[in-house]
Amino acid sequence: MRIILKILALPFVAVLTIMGAVFAFILFLSAWVFYSASFIIAFISIIGSMIQGSYSDLLPLLIIAFVLFILPTIAEWIADRLADLNDSLKLFIAT
Repeated sequence: MRIILKILALPFVAVLTIMGAVFAFILFLSAWVFYSASFIIAFISIIGSMIQGSYSDLLPLLIIAFVLFILPTIAEWIADRLADLNDSLKLFIAT
């Protein structure tokens, strides 16, 4: 029974390995874009509020900048969980 489960786990390991590599590459590219956009939005909102003298629009824009900043971190956490799952499946097949 255990050998059947190991054979069934092999395609999942292959898919998770390929998916992990693709996800890591996309994460690297998107993190750069999201961090840059977050910095630009935060910088423009702070400078714009200082120039206008009105700070009413500052908080919503800073919240948007924070969300853009935290999204790659959440994606990295998901990528780590997928890598952990892949490693545990590899260990199951090896033992």
